[in-house]
Parts: sequence; C-alpha cells; structure tokens
Amino acid sequence: MEKTYEITGMHCQSCVGRLTGALSELDGVDSAVVTLDPPRAHVEGSRIEFERVMEATASAGDYSAREISGEVPAPKSTPQEKSKLATYYPLILIVTFLLAGCAILQLRSGTWSWMDYMSDFMGGFFVVFGFFKLLDLRGFADAYQTYDVIASNFRRYGYLYPFIEVALGIAYLLRFELFWTNTITLIVMSVGSVGVLRSLMQKRKIQCACLGTVFELPMTTVTLVEDVGMAAMAAIMLAQ
Repeated sequence: MEKTYEITGMHCQSCVGRLTGALSELDGVDSAVVTLDPPRAHVEGSRIEFERVMEATASAGDYSAREISGEVPAPKSTPQEKSKLATYYPLILIVTFLLAGCAILQLRSGTWSWMDYMSDFMGGFFVVFGFFKLLDLRGFADAYQTYDVIASNFRRYGYLYPFIEVALGIAYLLRFELFWTNTITLIVMSVGSVGVLRSLMQKRKIQCACLGTVFELPMTTVTLVEDVGMAAMAAIMLAQ
C-alpha cells in the first residue's frame, strides 16, 4: 500500500529529518520518503491509517498532513534513486582530501609515522564533520535522535555531540592526552555504531546525520563503516 500526503509547516531539511523519523517509526510502515519541494510524504507499508499518520506528523512538530487522492508518483529526487557515486560524492571528497592532506604533512616532516598520520586524520575528520553538524545544530539534533541510542532518549546529547567531535579533533591535532582522547573516541564511536546497526537491521530508510543536514545522505553500511573505522583506529592507537 502506498499513500502520499501533503505536509504543511515544513521549512528546512531539519523538518524533513524530523518527519522522516516520526513516520518511519510507525508500525506497519516499511518506508517513508519526505521531500521539502514539494512538501510531501510518500509512505509505503502494510498498515497506513490517516489518523496514525496525522498523530505522527503532529508529534514531530508544528506540522499537519493532508492525504492526496488519486495516483501520485513517488518522489523522483530521493537519495535511493541517485547513483552511489552521486550520493556519497561529498563524503568521498572530504575523506580523500583529509587522507591526502595528512599524507602531505607526513611527507613534509621527512619521516612517516602511522600513529601521527592516524592522529592527524582523526583530528581533521572530527573537526570537519563537527563543523558541518554545527551549521544546522538543531537540524542535526533532530536527525540524530531518530537513530542514536543516547540521543533518542536524551535529546540534549544531539546538541552536545558536535562539540564533542570538535573537542576530540582538536585534542588529536594537538596530541593532547592521547590515551584519554582515544578512550573517549572508542566509547563514543562504539556507542554510535550501535544505533546505526540497529537502524540497518530494521531496514529503516532515514537520513544519516554524519554531515549534518547540509548533505542528504541515506543511512547505509557506509555510516557503520565510518563509526567502526574511527573506533578501530582509536583502539589501535591505544594498543601502541
């Protein structure tokens, strides 16, 4: 069963994140695709009732839904319909520049140290990704709480998380108390991967908030690899 609703009250990507999360969590809903232009929600599932959709829409904020009668095609500009390269191009570009920049720093020093290379990469990674989250802090918090195990129960953690990332990034770049920096990173990224894994196992089609709301990235195994990879590097550095 597929139904399309016109949504009123939407004004930014954070609204898209809030509504996507609220509609995706409804029992009987397999997927929910929300678009800002036009402001619509395309819901698919075995049990879609207007009253439940209205309640979920209202619970996400000051929004209301109106069912659109007749055949309405599914949104065409969704992340799922883009090629993988187009979808993840911003993420690939950022990570490539970070890897190359850190390599240049190592080559300039005259000696190659994998520990220093990982510290520089993790520092740059956290600072850059934290920056994008801070561009729309509320939007990030809204999107993050739809899948993170802590933010879903403690909303303020969503507001705090970008600052944690930036602080960790600065600590890595300054080589400040690396034992504790790596320990905190291992804990934070491990906990974060739990929420991502749970969403993937539930096959929820939601927005990944790793780059905030600036770029629309779907929640896939790429997000899990990102969290697990950072946790693994922290664990390797702790073992040295």
